[in-house]
Amino acid sequence: MKIAVVGATGLVGGVMLQVLAERGFANEEIIVAASAKSVGKKIAFAERELVVVSVETAINSNCDYAIFSAGGSTSKQYAPLFAEKGTIVIDNSSAWRMNDDVPLVVPEINFSAIKPENRIIANPNCSTIQMVLALSNLHKAYGIKRIVVSTYQSVTGTGVKAVRQLECEQQGLDCDKAYPHKIHENILPHGGDFLENGYTTEEQKLVDETRKIFDNQNIQISATVARVPVKGGHSESVNVEFEKQFELSDVYKLLQSTSGVCVLDKPLENVYPMPFISHGKDEVFVGRVRRDTSCINGLNLWIVADNLRKGAATNAIQILEHLVREKKKEM
Repeated sequence: MKIAVVGATGLVGGVMLQVLAERGFANEEIIVAASAKSVGKKIAFAERELVVVSVETAINSNCDYAIFSAGGSTSKQYAPLFAEKGTIVIDNSSAWRMNDDVPLVVPEINFSAIKPENRIIANPNCSTIQMVLALSNLHKAYGIKRIVVSTYQSVTGTGVKAVRQLECEQQGLDCDKAYPHKIHENILPHGGDFLENGYTTEEQKLVDETRKIFDNQNIQISATVARVPVKGGHSESVNVEFEKQFELSDVYKLLQSTSGVCVLDKPLENVYPMPFISHGKDEVFVGRVRRDTSCINGLNLWIVADNLRKGAATNAIQILEHLVREKKKEM
């Protein structure tokens, strides 16, 4: 099996290589591709070194799969070229997510959305993934009517430049800024670009992607995104209103039975999800589960996940694993 990783020198690309090695792909033929300035660099993978090649070289290598984490413009330009060669593309950018012909997939929820003819598969936004996974079984049981979500997103979600800005500011040094204001000892109510309606692109992703993954355009969603001075792990305060009544005991059972979800909820013992707990882990952590007493059928949850793993790399590799298993069934 031949797998290309496009954008291999970036934060998410590096984690993708790590997750590939961890999840049984260490002995496969891995091609690492990046921009022209990175061609020739060596990247450690498992117990060997890989040499970075151009995206064009990767396209012509006749790969079985290509996993993209190189930004929307790169995906728009090159993903179709891989697809024309018969390569199945799993794309981590926002470029294809809302395309009607491209499935947007969290494997535990909607792998069945992938059809044999699909050559490009979209990986959802990091904040969307952790929220919908935590809510998926609850939605099946009670039907989600409305979601109000506030996210507290780490700087790793922005990229290397943002991490460097935080580190420099912590040390009192000057450096290029990823954000319009300082991030150290600060919170920015600003994720992505502002739209005409006053929301940001990151907030709109939570709305549009959740509806697409749950295949329900009637769910009402209001999102606020904040960037916080944390190096890894996104946190979310999620308020959900359901169509049906529920018992908290049943809510816990449904959360505990959700594949990929870990319930940490003993607040009297100070046990609840926090970003540092999620570092390097693939689970979505859920806690502070409680009834919303201000409305009928309302529930509050606190949801945390490693945004570089389940929020990006792990979800993409899980899609790959499912595709490989399905292909073996056909043989």
